[in-house]
Amino acid sequence: MASMFRAASVAFFCILSFAAAVAQPVKPSASTQGFHSHARLIGGGEQGEHWLAGVEITLDPGFKTYWRTPGDSGLPPRFDWSGSENVATTEIRWPAPKRHEDAAGVAYVYGKQAVIPILVKPKDPTKPIRLVLALEYGVCNDICIPAHADLTLDLTAAATERRAIEAALAKVPLPQALGAQADLAVLAIAPLTGDKPAFAVTIRAPSGTKPALFPEGAENWFLSASHPADGDRFTVTVEEKPKDASAPTPLRLTLVAGDKAIETEVSLDASGPPR
Repeated sequence: MASMFRAASVAFFCILSFAAAVAQPVKPSASTQGFHSHARLIGGGEQGEHWLAGVEITLDPGFKTYWRTPGDSGLPPRFDWSGSENVATTEIRWPAPKRHEDAAGVAYVYGKQAVIPILVKPKDPTKPIRLVLALEYGVCNDICIPAHADLTLDLTAAATERRAIEAALAKVPLPQALGAQADLAVLAIAPLTGDKPAFAVTIRAPSGTKPALFPEGAENWFLSASHPADGDRFTVTVEEKPKDASAPTPLRLTLVAGDKAIETEVSLDASGPPR
């Protein structure tokens, strides 16, 4: 009976210890280990009136995370900077994604290691800056799992990760007008007939590259893009749109080929044809 009492006491103590550990708040740090991933905040020193920072997500082999628009499925990153100190604005710069197709559809993703640059403007340039981030992101292999990280970083003049942030900034698509005379360009857009509103996007891309197009509409507009039919033309389909849509809506087309990326903005009528 005594041994049973001791065993029960040990088990009860273990349960209490486990509960206390679970209840113990996690102190934010510059990095956090998550589900098949590791997230951290990095700093790159000053750049003009801004400070360079970045959110780095490193993934286990075979896993991926998502761009600002995830595609057919997935979870885009969400950033909450509300706990930060002496921060006026945070501007996210999105490197171009990759197109990933599997049984679940087409997703717009980052793999292996993604660095998302952040331009931080302080309220008072003479005072210290502390970034506090509650980060939500998706981690996917066969299925997508939500991940969370609480991160904090004091920005200093030491530009320890400047090279990684600048390399990511170089992958951010450059704004470009429709029909621009460049080796990578969105040249023309024309409506197509069919069951759903759709349009053809004619592009120019450097020889030997495999271009990918990432269409984005306004809130509650869902678009898809086919592979280029003949090397220089994509079909973009309006899969869903608000029932009460009546006015033109902005459409952003991100075109990626090799190590180059651009984005072109046009206007999409409620019925589908761009202008």
